[in-house]
Amino acid sequence: MKRRITPFCKILHLLIAVVWLLSGTALAQEQPVSHSTLFGIGRVRQLDTYLSPLSYRGPQLQFIHQTQRTTHWMDSTVIFQTLWQGDLAYTTNKPDRARTIGGDITFDAAWHFQLLGNRPFRIYLGPQIGTSTGFLYNTRNGNNPAQALASLRLSASAAATYDFHLWRQPLTARYQLDLPLIGLMFSPNYGQSYYEIFSLGHTDHNICATHPFNAFSSRHLLTIDLPLRNSFTLRAGYLCDLRQSHVNGIRHHSFTHAFMIGWVRHLRYVNNR
Repeated sequence: MKRRITPFCKILHLLIAVVWLLSGTALAQEQPVSHSTLFGIGRVRQLDTYLSPLSYRGPQLQFIHQTQRTTHWMDSTVIFQTLWQGDLAYTTNKPDRARTIGGDITFDAAWHFQLLGNRPFRIYLGPQIGTSTGFLYNTRNGNNPAQALASLRLSASAAATYDFHLWRQPLTARYQLDLPLIGLMFSPNYGQSYYEIFSLGHTDHNICATHPFNAFSSRHLLTIDLPLRNSFTLRAGYLCDLRQSHVNGIRHHSFTHAFMIGWVRHLRYVNNR
């Protein structure tokens, strides 16, 4: 397994270095920056045939932290966005005889090119790169009770914002769609134990290429912003996160629907360099 995992880690380190370099060199000298923090609760439906042939459902907690900064690229029409997402779920199967505990941490970095000018309705489009890591633990299984989740991906990201008034109150609606296109993910083969992989070193195509035909996924985030003060905004929204894959004979999906609420802080970034 060492021969396979090491390149995966090297790619991850290279990804982090590229994001850090591009984010640092592309920031404009003095441009607005927004930091949003959202907490949510919802329902999730999970399936992982490595652990069980049954689907599990239950509550899920969600966390999203998003930062957007204007860059100096293309006359300051490119927005650099970072997004951290975390979740924790506790689910049961339909007969209510087994339970799973699962969690995931996701990081994405996107460069959004503004297609329309300073109008009430604006559209953004650009590439996004990201990584995810997590786990899924089945409390009933004796052998192979847990599944490790790890992936890298290149996605297409699009967003639209609309400024309007309701009862003379200014509001901003925003919708973002992220669609993974190509990537890599870790997966044991069907019937292969983690003891074989990590203790015995028996590898069997455990790093798999992903694309829309074997891992079609999407993330939808719809929010409404209500300004309260000059630098503080209340944000509420809806998250629909659909993740699925079918590699090495194992089907996995996690379908999330959650209500999100939090705040946005608007600052001004000054690059002394």
